[in-house]
Amino acid sequence: MKFTINSHKSTIIVLALIMMPFLSFSQSEGEVVDKIIAKIDNYIILESDLALAYKDYLSRGGNRNSPNARCEVLENLIVNKLMLAKAEIDSVTVSEAQVEAQLENRMKMMVQQIGSEEKIEEYYGKTLDEFKVEIRSDVKEQMVVGEMQRTITADIEVTPRQVKNFFEDIPRDSLPFYSTQVQVGQIVKKPTMSKEAKDNIKARLNGLRERILEGEDFEDIARLYSQEPGAKNSGGNIGFFERGQLAPEYEATALRLKPGEISQPVETDFGFHIIELLERRGNEFNTRHILILPKFTQKDMDKAVNFLDSIRTLVINDSITFEAAAAEYSDDMNTSSSGGYFMESEEGGTKISVDELDPNVFFTIDTMEVGSITKPLIFRQQDRSEAVRILFYKDRIKPHRADIRIDYQKIKQAALNKKRSEKLAEWFEESKSDVFIVLDDHYKNCQILN
Repeated sequence: MKFTINSHKSTIIVLALIMMPFLSFSQSEGEVVDKIIAKIDNYIILESDLALAYKDYLSRGGNRNSPNARCEVLENLIVNKLMLAKAEIDSVTVSEAQVEAQLENRMKMMVQQIGSEEKIEEYYGKTLDEFKVEIRSDVKEQMVVGEMQRTITADIEVTPRQVKNFFEDIPRDSLPFYSTQVQVGQIVKKPTMSKEAKDNIKARLNGLRERILEGEDFEDIARLYSQEPGAKNSGGNIGFFERGQLAPEYEATALRLKPGEISQPVETDFGFHIIELLERRGNEFNTRHILILPKFTQKDMDKAVNFLDSIRTLVINDSITFEAAAAEYSDDMNTSSSGGYFMESEEGGTKISVDELDPNVFFTIDTMEVGSITKPLIFRQQDRSEAVRILFYKDRIKPHRADIRIDYQKIKQAALNKKRSEKLAEWFEESKSDVFIVLDDHYKNCQILN
């Protein structure tokens, strides 16, 4: 359960309409007759936009019986469009490379959740590329809104005294109830390949490179041989990216090429690539690649297991702390910077609700004693490659009412969110006169513009 501040005017929620193009309304839900219900400069809000957003609000646990719910949802939509209009005025933008990276991440999430690209195509009757085209404008708008929010609230901070005052102002019977929380860390070791195995993959990629140089089509070769999940549809094209957004080895290689030139094999954390630079525009560059994933032998895995077993022994014998070992030796960049601990998704603390844990981690610690460390375990990473890890079950917090001694990080984040919401509400009141806003008469009773 999260802290929420129930205030219509002080709380501004930017709705996540990521999957809006995939939703549809059945006849049983009532037919929506579309019309423009709000106009904010060059942006419009349709009746169907409000219907979709309201459905999303209900799916997230919104109160169907609240008399002001639709007005609050409409206000959120208007705030979003106002931010877009003001972003144009204030020159707040996101690059096409950032949009493309976000789209790629969302497509990967879809594949992970549904199982495969083939299942997605079968279920929706659309390819990933078609999905990307459909949601590109929505994703870009969300990113611009997010950038505007960060710009508006960049200087907002809370002191320990303000956190304490915020907590003390909450009625005791309104304090949220937290379910079981745990503190779990990991140290990950990715197996390394022998020189002979690497040379074999590079030879294979050089063979593909020669075929392309002799006249075969790059995209055809990528569709046949690349092991990147989206290559079958994209032909290896990944679009424009800015400096610093791709693996350093990939980027450095790509930026040394001339347009149309194909690189020698290059190794990154994701595997082995040959890269073709298609176009360069200032700080952005457009490439396509063919990826071959590393294939590890049992000997490679055994080396990683033995390495982590020795680290585990050092931690158990108090020769090094788990946190220091994670920072120095873990190959997982997402957790190594936090001492190896999994982070709570919103507040960013290391005490995480059990329902946020990866199921494999949950079922593992369910059989462990607090304070214990597993032996090395082979697991599958998000990119589907195998690695080895040890898990440290540091702490378990029983279900409880919010307590500032235990939940300071969560309470601090709630206080920060409240200040940000108030700042955004203040910004809305100041900015709504800067743009042209017209609201349909049917919604004038919402008092949004008053």
